[in-house]
Amino acid sequence: MVSRKQQLHAELISRDPRWQDVLQRNPEADERFVYGVASTGVYCRASCPARLPKPQNVHFFADCTTAEHAGYRPCLRCTPHQQSPRQRQAALIEAACKRIATAEQTPDLQQLADEAGMSRYHFHRLFKAATGLTPRGYAMAARQQRLQQQLGSATSITNAIYAAGYQSSSRFYAESTHMLGMTPRNYRAGGKQAVMHFAIGQCSLGAILVAQSDKGICAILLGEQAEQLLQQLQDQFPQAQLIGADADFEQQVALVIGLIDNPRQGLPLPLDIRGTAFQQRVWQALREIPPGQTLSYSAVAAKIGSPSAVRAVAQACAANVLAVAIPCHRVVRQDGQLSGYRWGIARKQALLDKEQS
Repeated sequence: MVSRKQQLHAELISRDPRWQDVLQRNPEADERFVYGVASTGVYCRASCPARLPKPQNVHFFADCTTAEHAGYRPCLRCTPHQQSPRQRQAALIEAACKRIATAEQTPDLQQLADEAGMSRYHFHRLFKAATGLTPRGYAMAARQQRLQQQLGSATSITNAIYAAGYQSSSRFYAESTHMLGMTPRNYRAGGKQAVMHFAIGQCSLGAILVAQSDKGICAILLGEQAEQLLQQLQDQFPQAQLIGADADFEQQVALVIGLIDNPRQGLPLPLDIRGTAFQQRVWQALREIPPGQTLSYSAVAAKIGSPSAVRAVAQACAANVLAVAIPCHRVVRQDGQLSGYRWGIARKQALLDKEQS
């Protein structure tokens, strides 16, 4: 017979959002909590396949250590004190990313799948889900990162090409303009001969600068002073030809301002996204966060398959130059509080308020 105390406890558990995760055996909740079952003395992860317990017997704990201090032992079926299947997969994908990024010659898909102990199809699907890129796309992005580093220090463009891992200069030049947004020689010269249209206006968050290359919108900058925003663009591309006061381009700026005022409408413009392989993984994950929702830095790190790279995720957010279009304002601390934002905490709060209203 259930006592009054047990009934009250069952009602309390039934109203707890974590109980829904247990009922649904939600694997995404495995890293957020474990639950103990008083009638068996074991604790489980949310996705445990064992028979569901009665709510009056359930107690939630933040982690395994807390559950064990309370006298519970780990479940033998879901082994909550060991890595979850998602964590094991994330570790395998992270190892594959490091393998691709450091290999002199890009390993083929079968090699990567064999090393991860998966089929080609399963590995390809998990890799893309974790990184936002196919293994081939990730390898191209990794070469781009090495190339950008080498162009700044190598004695010649040819040396930079081979040092970045390209097997032939012809293969590199077939990809170079798409990767860099301009020719290698112009990139090496700080954007020389590159043409960028830009416009500066005012929005509800202050001054805004929008710049566009021939590939798409390449910068959306926010700030207090228009002159400071223009200086930031000039510092990034000191030799580029910057064209302002273009009436046609100002219509593009109006679309960006519209995105700020109405985040759910999206931005119907192509983006010219330039960054390292890791940054591109983070930025792709940010673009998948729906308006009105947030993720923690650690959740983003787990989403891209690099759960230990929380600091690097924060650095990638800080390096984003496409405000709002790549919504780094939707990333918050683990406790839900706001942390650093390239364009100021007040603007971050204002953007989140607009999305949640």
